[in-house]
Amino acid sequence: MSRWLKGLDLPTLAHSPPRPVKSPEPGPTIFLVTADRGARADGSGHDGSARGGGAGRRAVALVVLIIGLAGLAISLTGAVSQVLPRQFTASEQRRIEAWEVSRRWQDMPAGQIFPASVTYQLPARALDDTAPLELPALRVSIAAQQSDCAKAVTSAAAGAALTRNGCQAVLRATYVDATRSYVMTVGVAALPTEAAAAGADRGSSPPRLDDHNRQISASFTAGPYVIMYAAGYADGRPRVPIGRDLYASAEMISLARGVARSVADTLAAKPAVPRCPGAPGC
Repeated sequence: MSRWLKGLDLPTLAHSPPRPVKSPEPGPTIFLVTADRGARADGSGHDGSARGGGAGRRAVALVVLIIGLAGLAISLTGAVSQVLPRQFTASEQRRIEAWEVSRRWQDMPAGQIFPASVTYQLPARALDDTAPLELPALRVSIAAQQSDCAKAVTSAAAGAALTRNGCQAVLRATYVDATRSYVMTVGVAALPTEAAAAGADRGSSPPRLDDHNRQISASFTAGPYVIMYAAGYADGRPRVPIGRDLYASAEMISLARGVARSVADTLAAKPAVPRCPGAPGC
């Protein structure tokens, strides 16, 4: 032994006497009892407590499964919402639609706002008939866009009302009936909002367009637009009462209203429901 430990400084290991080894004190005896899963207390071969434990485990497993499925559904919902296009709220849709309508006077070609031909109806009573008669109104000119709205009308009050409510421009076109007996001018004043158009229309009654010997004139609103029209005889005769001539009055009014309504329907038509293209946040 000393030969193998030569050169090592192990004085304690070399000179320490051996310690006595104590015998372990006796402790309590532990018996492990394994239940026979195939035996029951009544001898029928199955233990009732084991069956109850199995049912409990199945119930716990079912709860865990339900919770897991619920979490998976929530996760999938979140993932789908990130993949599908963003949906606008009702308020956002209304603002987008109003914005689209308010820009049409700039975006649409003049020939689309004022088509070359417009069909209007002459009422049956003017013909002493039972059915109305459809007649064409023909466009003869489109005036240059007028950015000074006050100069586009002959009434100082109407011009002031348009300017006060933020009129951006006035567009105008002239139409005649098929026989060129009557002539009418239709004007569109573009306002920033529907409320502004309503305010301008209240102050513009009756409107005074630079028209052709007007016999009738009126205005109404369509979205953010004030639609103004005036009509008269095409032969340049001065303004005279036309109430006694039922046919002339009916056709002149029908011509003017028919053209004005066509222009209004084009500009203020409800746009398609706005949809957000692409990914969320578009």
